[in-house]
Amino acid sequence: MSKPIKIILIAFVAVVLVVCSFGGGLVAGRFIPGLQPVLAAPSAGTPAVSGGQGGTPADLQSLFVPFWQAWTIIHQQYLDQPVDNTKLMEGAINGMMQSLGDPHSTYMDPQTYKDATTELQGSYAGIGAYVDTNGTLLTITKPIANSPAEKAGIQAGDQIIAIDGQDVTSLPPEAVRQKVLGPEGTKVTLTVQRPGETTPLNFDITRATIVIPSVSSKMLDNNIAYVQITTFGESTASDLHKQLGDLMAKNPKGIILDLRDNGGGYLETAISVISEFVPSGVAVIEKAGNGTETPYDVQKGGLATDSKIPMIVLVNAYSASASEITAGTLQDYGRAKLLGVTTYGKGTVQNWVPLSDNQGAVRITIARWLTAKGRSIDKKGLTPDIVVNMTADDIKAGKDPQLDAAVKQFTSPQ
Repeated sequence: MSKPIKIILIAFVAVVLVVCSFGGGLVAGRFIPGLQPVLAAPSAGTPAVSGGQGGTPADLQSLFVPFWQAWTIIHQQYLDQPVDNTKLMEGAINGMMQSLGDPHSTYMDPQTYKDATTELQGSYAGIGAYVDTNGTLLTITKPIANSPAEKAGIQAGDQIIAIDGQDVTSLPPEAVRQKVLGPEGTKVTLTVQRPGETTPLNFDITRATIVIPSVSSKMLDNNIAYVQITTFGESTASDLHKQLGDLMAKNPKGIILDLRDNGGGYLETAISVISEFVPSGVAVIEKAGNGTETPYDVQKGGLATDSKIPMIVLVNAYSASASEITAGTLQDYGRAKLLGVTTYGKGTVQNWVPLSDNQGAVRITIARWLTAKGRSIDKKGLTPDIVVNMTADDIKAGKDPQLDAAVKQFTSPQ
């Protein structure tokens, strides 16, 4: 069996509609010792009696008698035979994870797990839009620049009510999101409900491969360095270090770090990003269920640790997990002021554990994380030092009042 990947900082908002079946959230890679599966399905109608990977462990046989009774009844009495044993197995695991009542502890089927683990490599196939799966309807939060979604006319605030002519308003947003996704070159028709419009709008979109660099940067007017991080992926730390080197060589008078719409990523990447701006100390603390706290320290060699260079971090309601750790720790140390609106509030740690025989994975909450100074932001988020809103109308008009306000912090007398 594969080793489980230790996952932290998973956000279930601002999910990118670009991979084929990505189940939501981003990952943080760190490996821990393997776990064994609880049970494996026996042949139809045959109760499991052996221990270990071949069936129900001996000490759980009595507990699982009703499960195997239900399994047998399905195979013996269900109208449409034969039933799909794989779907039964996946459904059982999914139901077990849902019974925990934790939205971050879930089952990922094989395709979802495959797509999820490639999410941070920076190349995707789909329509190219960030979405919110947290409400009643799947809602577009922002189309990706130059993506098929943007070119077709999809806008922030659009709510998807039908796909290829089929009503999806009764489906969970995550199920709708997966229906939108698909391979490069395939077409999908989205019917959306748009604020201010009295009738639904239809958009024909051809899915494409979308490449999203996790780090982009430039020098703004007035010698201000601007860095945007869209996800905390595999190459983010090295890309940031290189680009910061170029920016710092120009002696900027201030730095703007844009973490808006950043749903999270690798724990190690978050520590590396923090380390570029903080010279020493704790980067993040992991708190286990028994109260044990494990601190992770800042790494040496950061390029922008000089506190004489002021810094603003842009955040919004879709800044989550790794981006919240980064923003919160920079705020803790007084290295940066946060500007924008309250962040999402994702403060738990997950393990992603691959299951046997390539049968997907389970993700399960194992701990909470805290900022450097011990703050928990779970379910409450980070409060910006400077509150500046940005509306859907601003986005539609190409305006960015939050970035404008950040620039003003460096250019106007305080």
